[in-house]
Amino acid sequence: MTTLENVRKRAENDAKARGYYLTPDTELLQDLLEGLLKNEERYGYPSCPCRLASGKFELDRDIICPCDYRDPDVDEHGQCYCALYVRKDVHEGKMTIQPIPERRPTEKQSRAYTISGEPPAETTTEKAEETEKFSETKMKLWYCKQCGYVCFREDPPYVCPICRAKREMFSELAVTAEIRGKAS
Repeated sequence: MTTLENVRKRAENDAKARGYYLTPDTELLQDLLEGLLKNEERYGYPSCPCRLASGKFELDRDIICPCDYRDPDVDEHGQCYCALYVRKDVHEGKMTIQPIPERRPTEKQSRAYTISGEPPAETTTEKAEETEKFSETKMKLWYCKQCGYVCFREDPPYVCPICRAKREMFSELAVTAEIRGKAS
C-alpha cells in the first residue's frame, strides 16, 4: 500500500535525479502530495493532481507524475504546471512561483472531461462531436535516436526519460504484424 511518505520519497528522488527541487511552499507541497496519493488510490497510478484524469491509463499516460510537460515547463518557467517540481532559483526564493500556461493539448484535456462525465461548461454539440473524434487513442511506437529508448504511446515524450533528448530526437517506428497459422 502506498503511503504519503512513499509518495514524498518518490517525488524527492525524482527531483534529485533531474536536478530539481520540490516546491518550498510547505502547504502547497502537502496538498500536491496528498493529491498524488489520492489519484494513485483512485486510478492505480499517480496522475498529476492539478489536472483532470480520465481514469484510463492510456489516455492519462502524459499526466502521470512526473508528467511529460514537467521538464519543458521547468526549463522555461522555473517550475512545472502545479509547481511540485521547481528549479534551484525558485527553491531559494530568487524567483517566485507563478501560474504558467497549460502545455497539455486541448484535445487531451477534452477527452478527460468526456470520459469522466464532467463536460466543460462551454460544451456545445459541435464541441462534443469534436471530442468524440479523440475518444480512441492512436498508439504508436516511438524510438529515441540518441539512446534507443522505446515507448508505445500516442505522442513521443517532450523529453526522453533516459537521456533527456528533446522530442525532436524521437522517430516513429513502423509496426507490422505477421500472423502465422498451421497449414490445413
